[in-house]
Amino acid sequence: MNIPLVAPVFPAGKEPLPPGITEEERQNFLQAKKYQDWMTMGMESCVAKTVIAGGGGVHRPSSVWIGFVIGAFFSLMSSSFAYEDPMLRQNLNTQQKARAIFKEMGQGMYRSGKGFGKVGALFAGIECVIESYRARNDMVNPVAAGFVAGGLLARNSGPKAVVGGGLAFAAFSAAIDLFLRRETADED
Repeated sequence: MNIPLVAPVFPAGKEPLPPGITEEERQNFLQAKKYQDWMTMGMESCVAKTVIAGGGGVHRPSSVWIGFVIGAFFSLMSSSFAYEDPMLRQNLNTQQKARAIFKEMGQGMYRSGKGFGKVGALFAGIECVIESYRARNDMVNPVAAGFVAGGLLARNSGPKAVVGGGLAFAAFSAAIDLFLRRETADED
C-alpha cells in the first residue's frame, strides 16, 4: 500500500536493490557488514583495549599509555649508555663480549617492556571501565583512572604512598590528556 508523500518502509535486508546490484552482491555486503560490526564491537571492548595498551599499542589517542614495545625501546636506548668499557672483560674474545652485552641488553629490554606493558594495561583497563560506567569521554576518566592505577601500583608501600602515587599518576595522566586534547592552531 502506497501512501502519498511518505517514504516506503522495507524490512531490513529486503530493500529494493540499486541498479546493477544483484541479490548475491547484497548478501556479500550484508556478510561484510556483519564481520565489520563484530570487529568494531571487539575493538571497543575493555578487554581488547587493555591487551592493546599492554602489548605495545595505544588504546586510543587521548591516553597514550605505552606498552611493551615502547618500554623495550626506551630500555634499549638507555642501556646503550650504561655499559662499561667492553675491553675490561679481558678474558673474552670480541664475539663473546658482544654476545654478553646483547644478552644483558635483551634482559633489560624485556624487564622494562614488561613493566611498561603492565602499567599501560592497568591504566587502559581502568580508564575503559570508568568510561563505560560513566558513558562519557572527558577529562574525568583519565584523571580518575590515573589515581586508581597509581594507588594500585603503590599499594605495598603504605597508605601515604597509595595517596601520593594516586595523585602523582592522576596529575601525569591529566597533563598528557590536556596536551593531547588541546586545540591546534589552524594553518593558513
